[in-house]
Amino acid sequence: MLWIAIRMLTGDRQKFFGLLFGIAFSTLLITQQLTLFVNLLERGASGVFNNANGEVYVMDPVSRTADVVYPMPSTALDRVRSVKGVEWAVPQIRANAAVRTRQGDLEQVAIIGVDDATLIGLPKRLVKGDKNDLRIPDSVIIDDVGAIRMFPGSDPVGERLELNDQRAVIHGIADAVPGFTSTAVLYTTYSRALTFVPGTRNRMSFVIVGAEAGVTPEALAQRIHQQTGLRARTRDEFAQDGVDFILENSGIPFNFGVTVALGFIVGVAIVGLTFSLFIRDNIRQFGALKAIGVTNGKIIRMVAAQAGMVGSIGYCLGLVGTVVSLSLFTRNPFFKGFYVPWQVPLISLMAVIIILAFTGWVALRNVLRTEPAAVFR
Repeated sequence: MLWIAIRMLTGDRQKFFGLLFGIAFSTLLITQQLTLFVNLLERGASGVFNNANGEVYVMDPVSRTADVVYPMPSTALDRVRSVKGVEWAVPQIRANAAVRTRQGDLEQVAIIGVDDATLIGLPKRLVKGDKNDLRIPDSVIIDDVGAIRMFPGSDPVGERLELNDQRAVIHGIADAVPGFTSTAVLYTTYSRALTFVPGTRNRMSFVIVGAEAGVTPEALAQRIHQQTGLRARTRDEFAQDGVDFILENSGIPFNFGVTVALGFIVGVAIVGLTFSLFIRDNIRQFGALKAIGVTNGKIIRMVAAQAGMVGSIGYCLGLVGTVVSLSLFTRNPFFKGFYVPWQVPLISLMAVIIILAFTGWVALRNVLRTEPAAVFR
């Protein structure tokens, strides 16, 4: 009986391919949009991901993310170092500035000043150059996406920049995760960052802390908060803060949610209409099967086999389309590092199952109500 059901389905090619298109399109739209949504959210945590070291981040109580920060006095560093369980603690400054290139172009950049002695705060890997080049006077390291944006088609190493009337020379390119706004990032030493970006009396953005052996980051963060009154977050918590900030203060969840919902609705509409037309056109065949003794249970299994075949093929085609479309996205450096979380295909699979279950049930009602004698009318 199942073979007969498959032959009935594939015999009407127009409706068969229409069902495949509906499932594939819904899978593509849902999977692609959820993937873009998750990856864009994670860009809010890029300031944490780009730091190769650090288990706890300490900041002013009103600071929220790596990009929304209120500076602290330099004395906060000594207060944090005095907390029991702190193995090391280094300062970091994050500020925005406008730079002028040799060609006279003006660009907005983010300045990150890392500890002069240890250089903690740099990305783990450099595409070009060496991190010790930061000890050269006026040297900075630019992130790879910023390098492409500011110097398209050319090597930025050796380029001179005018940064708030100060001279800066690019000595390296860092392999970094782009931020949410894809702003170019310049890394330099903490002391040099203070001269590049003059400001108020309090300048330090964060204190990055390493825990002693046997001390968990969660316990250390709580201890720092209790003894200093500063906000202390573990690496994972601070990364999540960046994601939560985007969720709470942007229209991204709503916009992507609408697109995913449209993908689901379009899938229901296309598959439901096509499946109903298929069942209606084959109502005499189903009636003939019932006339020769096929029970409603077997009819249900036949329709389920047809839905399962269409769903599995359409779902796979949708995933292939998602991979192809994302591969085109990742050729753009601003979409660097995009990936498909394993939860997203599962969500798409559940959506396909719901679409097929709902539309199959609607279409099946006519078959179950059909009398065997209808085939002779």
